[in-house]
This record gives sequence, C-alpha cells and structure tokens, in this order.
Amino acid sequence: MPRITTLHYRKLVKIFELAGWKLHHQRGSHLHFVKAGFRRPVIIPTYKEVPIFIIENNLKTAEISTKQYFELLKKI
Repeated sequence: MPRITTLHYRKLVKIFELAGWKLHHQRGSHLHFVKAGFRRPVIIPTYKEVPIFIIENNLKTAEISTKQYFELLKKI
C-alpha cells in the first residue's frame, strides 16, 4: 500500500466531500467539516501542503481507513 504524503488542501477537501462531509464554516485559514453521526468536526487548514500528521488525524476523526483514503484519492 502506498504511503500517505502531503497534499494540497483542495484535494483533501474533495476527498472528505466524497466521503459525505459538508463544509460547515470557515474560521480564518481553517475549514470546518461536519457529518451526521460524528461529534467532532474535521478541520482542514488551507495550506499548499497539508502535513501528513494532520491528514492522518483527520482520517482517524472521520473513521476513514487508509485503504478508503486511497480509493477516494483515485476518484479525484
């Protein structure tokens, strides 16, 4: 399985939108996404390259496996 690498925030937004997350609001340079059934929002900073640890933490919060992540990444 490939490794998770840094990603532009727009691609990361598309991945979470494909997974059913909706943009709730933006506070400064951070986008807040919510989804029914989840207590915590997913926060995506508007960086040219989102660090790996942020991507991994967001996947954990969203309960998206690495395999699902790469399948969604192929769709964009």
